[in-house]
Amino acid sequence: MPDSVAPKVAAEIASWLRHLGAERRMSLKTLEAYRRDVLQFLAFLAEHLGGRASLNDLAALKPADVRAFMAARRSQNIASRSLMRTLAGIRAFARFLERTGKGKVGALTAVRTPKIARTLPRPLPVAAAKRVADPKLRAGEERAPWIIARDAAVLGLLYGCGLRISEALGLTRADLGGGRYARDAITVTGKGRKQRMVPVLPQVQKLVDDYVELCPYDLPEPGPLFVGAKGGPLSPRVVQLAMAGARGALGLPETATPHALRHSFATHLLARGGDIRSIQELLGHASLATTQIYTEVDAERLIEAYRSAHPRA
Repeated sequence: MPDSVAPKVAAEIASWLRHLGAERRMSLKTLEAYRRDVLQFLAFLAEHLGGRASLNDLAALKPADVRAFMAARRSQNIASRSLMRTLAGIRAFARFLERTGKGKVGALTAVRTPKIARTLPRPLPVAAAKRVADPKLRAGEERAPWIIARDAAVLGLLYGCGLRISEALGLTRADLGGGRYARDAITVTGKGRKQRMVPVLPQVQKLVDDYVELCPYDLPEPGPLFVGAKGGPLSPRVVQLAMAGARGALGLPETATPHALRHSFATHLLARGGDIRSIQELLGHASLATTQIYTEVDAERLIEAYRSAHPRA
């Protein structure tokens, strides 16, 4: 722990992170983000209070102290969304202290969370979403055929199954090359290590089969399905670059990211009459409210179509 953290507070942070990892099943990235948020707050308090904050100091904080922290972060050009996430991490630690009898940090609940402008997901048009995963789109590039096939397979999974990049890159050869649900469904491990079953379209399975056939590396069943140019696990950055290449070839806007393919999966299902509850399960959302944002996207598109096509609009 940094010098700005008192020993007893450091011990509570370690206990809190163990609790989140073991009982709440949070990912390592989430745990690291929470740890970073709390350490930033404690580093500010060490300077603000003139010394390392103890557990008693945390319980004695005033709303003005928290607002001073927010102002300091604002001065560093931190966006409202990032500041909101930081406060959420700090408040989670404060709730842990209260539950374990280490004191209540009331100042954190007395300060309002920054307001952020709500933005709707921006899905791709259906035709563009289909073409993104077409290997022929990048046939003219000076890249090995197996790499072009690999990128097409990953992008096909993002749109065809609604996966996150981390979920697609977390698949093993066994997930799509054998087993009980081979060639019609896969079991995906999402956020919080929660598993869900997702159907696999024949077109998507073919993209994966083509990649496996062309791949020059041995792909053992327990190992990663998608590998990089040197045979190691594929980096998410490579997928982002592949999407950027497809975006340029199709003339799509900057919002056409790999995650936009997941948005497209949900929006296109909803537009074709998909049930919102079923879409929630396919996406692995813990809350239906998270999935319902796609109903707003679909409604917005209907209004745009009406305004552009109706004679009296």
